[in-house]
Amino acid sequence: MGTIHYGSGMDIHVDDRTLAHLKVAIITKLRRNESFTLSWPHPDDHPEGRSTLWFHPAVPLRFVFDEPDAPELNRDWLEQLMRSANSTGGIELVPEQIGTPPSA
Repeated sequence: MGTIHYGSGMDIHVDDRTLAHLKVAIITKLRRNESFTLSWPHPDDHPEGRSTLWFHPAVPLRFVFDEPDAPELNRDWLEQLMRSANSTGGIELVPEQIGTPPSA
């Protein structure tokens, strides 16, 4: 289980494979000096709901992975995350769909 450390004290826990894909999408946006939101559903062991976080290039950010080796990225999933990153709704964290073309 990896972690996104955002700002002072905000930690988001997500599996390493998902985190590897999110890292690419997040860094791409921040490299362009673009702010955006990231939304995700609460895990099963938390109260029902979802959270949204506003990302800004000036806020400190760190990605921590439990696994030493980076996974191979799923191009379709990454493209889906990037499309949502460029929308007005921001990045919607959706599950990886292996073998399924990305939705339009």
